[in-house]
Amino acid sequence: MTVNFDVLGLHHVTAMTSDAEKNYKFFTEVLGMRLVKKTVNQDDIYTYHTYFADDLGSSGTVMTFFDFPNNPKGVQGNNSITRTSFRVPNDEALSYYADRFDTFDVSHEEIKTEFGKKVLKFTDFDNQRYQLISDENNEGIKSGTAWKKGPVPAEFAITGLGPVEITINYPDQMQIWLRDVLGFKETATEGAATLFEAGEGGNGASVIMVTDNESSVARQGFGEVHHVAVMVKDMEAINHWTKRMNDLGLPNSGHVERYYFDSLYVRIGYILFEFATDGPGFMGDEPYETMGEILSLAPFLEPKRAEIEAAIRPFDTKWEG
Repeated sequence: MTVNFDVLGLHHVTAMTSDAEKNYKFFTEVLGMRLVKKTVNQDDIYTYHTYFADDLGSSGTVMTFFDFPNNPKGVQGNNSITRTSFRVPNDEALSYYADRFDTFDVSHEEIKTEFGKKVLKFTDFDNQRYQLISDENNEGIKSGTAWKKGPVPAEFAITGLGPVEITINYPDQMQIWLRDVLGFKETATEGAATLFEAGEGGNGASVIMVTDNESSVARQGFGEVHHVAVMVKDMEAINHWTKRMNDLGLPNSGHVERYYFDSLYVRIGYILFEFATDGPGFMGDEPYETMGEILSLAPFLEPKRAEIEAAIRPFDTKWEG
C-alpha cells in the first residue's frame, strides 16, 4: 500500500478579528458560511476561536478567527499573508455577491480576471482582505458543500477556500519552501505574482506569491492573518513532516494535538505555516444539526469550563435561518 505524505491542498486560514460577534454575523449573515465550531484558543484559553466552513465543516473550506483581548489593529504591509480567497461555483455567483455586498454596505472592487479566473475582492469591518474566486474554469481538488440552511442560494454560495496570497521581499527562500520542500508546482506568473499549486491543483490547492521589495513590513493585529495551514492526510504524515523539518534544521513546534485535527507549525521568514490533518473533524463533540451553537472545549479544557465561561463574553450562535 502506498503511503501518501504529500501536501494535498489548503486546510484552513486563521486570522484575527476585533469582535468575535460582529465577525460571526459577517460570515454567516453576509457571506453565508456556516459556523461549525465556537471554542477557545488552546494556547490562550480566554480568547474565542471560531471556525467557519462549508455545510459539513470539511477540511479545505475552513476560515478561523482569534479575538485576542486588547489586540491592536494590524498594519498592512510586506512579509505577510495579504489576502484569503473563498470559492464560489461560477462567474454568476460573483455578480450575485457584488449586489449582496452593496446591500450590506461591504466595500468591494469590480470583478476582474487573475490567472484565468474571475475574482471579486472585498474587505470586512476590520479591513481584513478577501476575495471570491469563481470555480467556473477550475480543475483540481474538489470543493465543499454549500451551507444548506444558509442565507445564500446554493447555486451561488461559498464552498471552500481559494488561493492564499502571500506578499514578501524574500521570494527565493519562499520559492524553495513552496516548490522544493512542500512540493508545490509553479504554474503561472502575472507581473510580480506567481501561482503555485499542490496536489491535484486548482483553486483549493493554490498559493499566490507576490514579490514586493518596496513596502514596509506589516504588523500583526486584528485585520491581519495569523497563519495558513496546508492539508496532509493523517498522523503518519505529521510524523513524516516533523522529521523532515528537523532534518532540514527548521525550528518547529513538533506535533500539536488540536483535537479537531493534528498539527505541526513552522515559520518561514515572517510567515507561519501549519500542517494540519484531514480529520478527525468537527462532529466528534457536536452533531451535524447543531454544530457551532454551544461553546465546545477540547477534553483537556473541560475542567476549566466554568472559569473560561466566566472570562469570555458570551454571544448567541444558534442559527434560525
